[in-house]
Amino acid sequence: MSQKINVAIVGLGFGAEFIPIYQQHPNANMYAICQRTESKLNAVGDQYGIEVRYTSYDDLLNDPNVDAVHINSPIPNHAEQTLKALRAGKHVACTVPMATSVEDCIEIVKATKESGKKYMMMETVVYAREFLFVKELYEKGELGKVQFLKASHQQDMEGWPDYWPGLPPMHYATHCVGPVAGLLKLEAEYVSCFGSGTISEDLAKIHNSPFAVESAHIKFKDSDLSAYVYRSLFDVARQYRESFEVYGSKKSFEWPLIEGEDPVIHTAKKPEHEIAEKVTTPDYAHYLPQEIQHFTGHGVYDLDDNSHLSFVQGGGHGGSHPHLAHEFISALIEDREPFPNAWQSANWTSVGILAHESALQGGALIQLPDFKELS
Repeated sequence: MSQKINVAIVGLGFGAEFIPIYQQHPNANMYAICQRTESKLNAVGDQYGIEVRYTSYDDLLNDPNVDAVHINSPIPNHAEQTLKALRAGKHVACTVPMATSVEDCIEIVKATKESGKKYMMMETVVYAREFLFVKELYEKGELGKVQFLKASHQQDMEGWPDYWPGLPPMHYATHCVGPVAGLLKLEAEYVSCFGSGTISEDLAKIHNSPFAVESAHIKFKDSDLSAYVYRSLFDVARQYRESFEVYGSKKSFEWPLIEGEDPVIHTAKKPEHEIAEKVTTPDYAHYLPQEIQHFTGHGVYDLDDNSHLSFVQGGGHGGSHPHLAHEFISALIEDREPFPNAWQSANWTSVGILAHESALQGGALIQLPDFKELS
C-alpha cells in the first residue's frame, strides 16, 4: 500500500532507537520529533535529517500534519501525554507501562473509544524472537494443551533516572505480564501477590514500598489457566533476566538461567535423559517489510559509545523494535486494532499496579476492572 502515516516521536533517549525504523518503513513518514531540551532536539534532528522539531508537546499536538505520536517519555508522563494526544485526534503508541494508576488506565481506554483513534502499548517482550518462537510452537500445536505460564523480570535499577529509585517492583511488570497473557490472548481477572524481603530504608521511603521482590499469581478470565510472575528492582543479587516460560502437555519452553545461553525445550514421553534439549531461537525478520528487516539484529544503541541502559541490561529487547513499529503502522493502515490494544494494555498494566496493592495487603485477592467492556 502506498499510504504513509506521519509519525512524531516524543522523547529522544530510548525513543531515538525508533527513528531510523520509521524512516525506512514503507508506510511511515518520520515527520517530527519532540524533546524539552532544545540542544538534544537539534542534535538528533540534525543527525537524522528531521526538519519538524518541537520543544513543546502541546505545540506538536496542534500540528494537523501529525497522524500518530510514539511516546517515549518518563513513566510519570505516559498517561497525561497519551490522553492529550487521543483527545487531540492522534493515534498513540506508548512505551510501557500505560499508566501508573488503574484510574488512568480506565481513562485511556475510554478516550480511545471516544476519539476513535488507535492505542498500542509498545510491549517489547511479545515481539521478541523468543516469544515469537513459542507462539509459533503453540500455533502449530506442538505445545499441546498449555497448562501453566510463568515469567520474571529481575534487574538492578541502580543508576537509572530519578523516577526509578524505590519504585514498587510490580509497578513495572508488563515485561512479565505481557507474555503470559499475550500468548493465548488471555484477560487477567484477578491477582494475588506477596512481597518478600526489604530494600534499603532510603529507597523504601520514596514510594512507601519496602519489598525487594514481589511475586504474583494471575487468574485468567474464562480459562482454566493461571500464571506466576515475579519482579525485583533493588538489593537482589541477580543478572538481568527477562524470562518467559510455558508448560504444555506435549512440549514446554524454559528460559535460560544465564544471559547468552540457549533456552530449553522439554518434550513429553521421551526417555528421561532425552526430554530436555537446548534450542536456538530463530530470528523473525521475515515477518517484516524488507526495508526494516535488518533492524532485528542491530539498532541505534548497538555502538559502545552510544549505549542505552535498556540495551546494556536488556539484550536489545530480542529484536522487537521493528516488529513493534510495523504492528503499529500496519494497524493504522489496515484500520484494525493493534496488539496489544488499549484494553489489553490496561489489563496488563493494571495487573502490576493491583499486584502491589495485594502485596501491601498480605496477598489479598484483587479483581481487575473489565477494561474490555469499557472499550
